[in-house]
Amino acid sequence: MLNVVENQITKFINDNIIINRKILSNAFNMRCEKITLNNNDVFVAKYYIQAYANFNSILSEAHSLIYLTNRFPKLFPSIKFYSENLLIIDFIEHNNIKNEDYQEKLAIEISRIHNVNSDKYGFSFDAQIGGLKQSNDFDSNWINFFREKRLNMIFEKINNTNPMPRHINKKIEKLLINLDNYLPKNPRASLLHGDLWSGNILYHNGELAGLIDPGIYFGHNELEIAYLTWFKFIDNNFLEKYSNITKIDKYFLQYEPIYQLYFSLLNVHLWSRKYISDTNSLLNKII
Repeated sequence: MLNVVENQITKFINDNIIINRKILSNAFNMRCEKITLNNNDVFVAKYYIQAYANFNSILSEAHSLIYLTNRFPKLFPSIKFYSENLLIIDFIEHNNIKNEDYQEKLAIEISRIHNVNSDKYGFSFDAQIGGLKQSNDFDSNWINFFREKRLNMIFEKINNTNPMPRHINKKIEKLLINLDNYLPKNPRASLLHGDLWSGNILYHNGELAGLIDPGIYFGHNELEIAYLTWFKFIDNNFLEKYSNITKIDKYFLQYEPIYQLYFSLLNVHLWSRKYISDTNSLLNKII
């Protein structure tokens, strides 16, 4: 696998010379590197460390970026090369320095994305999050889509590998059965980044530099807002600006913990069992 990747990188750089390679991340059987060439070009290379099975998150991210850069060319990194094994994109310079109005400007850009709409939830290809496959099979019912392809999907994965305490599982099972009583029935199907947390939002010298690591689909835009509030990356400055452009439902705060529960369960499965306590806290707000 790695020999194939190195051969593809060598072919891509052509006659140039790599003067620096820095590993940015190494998780989920995937490595992400910053590569600097002698002509001062800088790229990010993502590739599998070992052979993958079934779902290819590299291709999924590449397809997401193709779709997004066609519509928002200055907001996402452009693709320089991709194959089944390797994705090479432009490196976005960033230093995490933000201006005081960064939330308001972010609200404008996220609203632009969310205002791309569809008549169904899902997408024409499946999406990745942390290397994990999320089914995007189209569905005309948002509650069904969120229940089966998001919340129950990750709940079942946890149960099949390392179940959480019984009292937590019982609450989630009850929520899944009664989800129609909590969530909006048919919210507008908005284009979602798919993994919109602080680490994928890059700033440089005060300005928004770009968004990375998308896994797109059409869904309820407030799911993505709940993700940002869960990480406490945004506050009322963002929410007020965003809602002036794209109205936030007056009952959002009531069902916000349900959307945050999905991301908490993802973190239980992908990152740390410490998030079980967060999961329990969210459930106490709901049930």
